[in-house]
Amino acid sequence: MRKVLVTGGCGMIGDHVCSGFLKKGCEVVAIDSNQSNYNLNKAHFTFYQASPVDKTTYSDVMERYHFDTVIHLACTADNDFGHIITEAEIKQNEKCNEFIYESAVNTQVKQFILISTTQLYQIPKTREPLHEDDFIKPVTNYAKLKSASEYKLAADIGRRPGMTCVILRLAPVYTKTFKENLESKITDPKDGTKFIYAGEYGFHMCCVHNMVDFLLNFVQAADENDNLTGVYNMADKTLTLASEIVAYLKEHHRLGIVVQKNPPNTSLTAIRNLIGNKELKTNYRFLDFTTILNNTTFDITKIAKFCSFRWNVTNTK
Repeated sequence: MRKVLVTGGCGMIGDHVCSGFLKKGCEVVAIDSNQSNYNLNKAHFTFYQASPVDKTTYSDVMERYHFDTVIHLACTADNDFGHIITEAEIKQNEKCNEFIYESAVNTQVKQFILISTTQLYQIPKTREPLHEDDFIKPVTNYAKLKSASEYKLAADIGRRPGMTCVILRLAPVYTKTFKENLESKITDPKDGTKFIYAGEYGFHMCCVHNMVDFLLNFVQAADENDNLTGVYNMADKTLTLASEIVAYLKEHHRLGIVVQKNPPNTSLTAIRNLIGNKELKTNYRFLDFTTILNNTTFDITKIAKFCSFRWNVTNTK
């Protein structure tokens, strides 16, 4: 029986990741600062309560179980952290990574998967998808947090013999009940009104269930192929259109009035007048009006080998 550790295993994303591995017959251990009821009392599920900086608990648990697979979700936005990422969260993440990476090496974990973010990429000037080896330019606090996690992972583990080490750069997530990232794409941060522009435009996002499908298929493939170490972009197969977000939220949630606006004035002066630079850096869901119509996508060719992309905003559960 595969032994799987999910750090941040009782957050919104962690609940679904743990559930997926439990359905595959794995022994799953979740460590988190708070317990949820999502997987409570399920067979082969164990929960340990610990803050992300509780080195003793993490080290003891990893030494006790000698996990085959670690999914490192602790200190991830929409899971352990909310949408505001402060310097305190950045420091907490640094401490957490240090002893988790060390414990993974000491206990000879076979597969280590770090959940990172697509916010790391520099926004392209063309419509070409962003590839895993494209230029990194972390601007937001969350991007800086995950960039530091990636660099430390490469330094501490890298291509360690016998370990598959993966960085999964995750686009903003959603489920049927978790709508915050979707809603932020049609919400003016200045006054909270819901809006849409004429024409088709959208955002490359990720249904959590597609992410879980990838993880389940990937760890099985990695058992047979130890050459899968690397960086992977994780997003849905296609853009989620703004019009689809409006239709979805109207059907499943309380949305209210949505006004149609003219395309934004993207001059720097206009943007600075809309919202302060501090919020751009700290708010994970900040809506950047300079890029809202770019239709930025991420190259998901590597992910497609392990994910069928069954889920999107029209059928998410």
